[in-house]
Amino acid sequence: MSSILEKMKVIESIEPSVGQFIDEKMRSPEECWQPSDFLPDFSDLDFSDKIIELQQEIATIPDTVLVSLVGNMITEEALPSYQTFFNLLEGINDERNVSSASSWVRWSRLWTAEENRHGDLLNKYLYLSGRVDMKAVEQTIQRLLYNGVNLQTDGDPYQGIVYTSFQERATKISHVNTGKLAKKSGDKSLDKICNIVAGEEALHEKAYKFFMSKIFEIDPNGAIQAFANMMRKKIIMPATLMDEGTEQSKFMDYANVTQKIGVYTSMDYASIIEHLVGFWKVESILGLNEAGKKAQDFLGGLSTRYFRLAERMGEPEEAQLVWLH
Repeated sequence: MSSILEKMKVIESIEPSVGQFIDEKMRSPEECWQPSDFLPDFSDLDFSDKIIELQQEIATIPDTVLVSLVGNMITEEALPSYQTFFNLLEGINDERNVSSASSWVRWSRLWTAEENRHGDLLNKYLYLSGRVDMKAVEQTIQRLLYNGVNLQTDGDPYQGIVYTSFQERATKISHVNTGKLAKKSGDKSLDKICNIVAGEEALHEKAYKFFMSKIFEIDPNGAIQAFANMMRKKIIMPATLMDEGTEQSKFMDYANVTQKIGVYTSMDYASIIEHLVGFWKVESILGLNEAGKKAQDFLGGLSTRYFRLAERMGEPEEAQLVWLH
């Protein structure tokens, strides 16, 4: 396994590629959409009519879809923890300066600045809907931020980038499927919002997969072992600690709902493994050392095992509704 010092050198060597991605793909705040573009403007004379229209549309959404949407939004709202996590990965921010001009630190700011709008938009939309117990939602957000995140990457930059490659794709899938269910229920506005958010998640997924591809090119043994290590530990969802320190089970209730209605399922988990193994061409990497070959063998059949497990699991019999009036 590559040492941390070796990994830090690799991270430093691909920084120009990070800067290139930023320059070519990322936009300034003035060029980006903002939550207010999709919500009623209180300065308009007809704002009350627009709120009524919004509430009429979201009234068609089943409770289960609404719970999924709330859980997605709460996950987005824990951005301070995610930016901290990324800056603590070895080699990412050696200056310990969050305003650094280095490409990795710039990326962490651009990434989380874009993500911040996702939580803002969904939060305001749900507030205006009148269907959500906003105090319960706000308490859950504060509890999640209070508890932080433990993504089990151990400060390893390779594992951290594997994690974000996986998680950005998972988040994209969750938003896309929530939008589909909203559209099916008659809420075209929510479908549009979910797809706008999912589009940015897709861009962030593209970035992290690109960064990891560069690591695979330079250090295939270290990269493939990091990938295997993350899969052995299993990818945990970033909002898993929303109930830590309480007797509640909101996260599991939310996870059961998303599984039951098909927003994010164990099949999706398996499909993401399959996608990443194919994207990084894991099975065709040559010249690996013994540990690298073991990781390659493990990853090669992993998605098949998870697909079989998902087929046996099915959907939960019950899905407790949370955060609703």
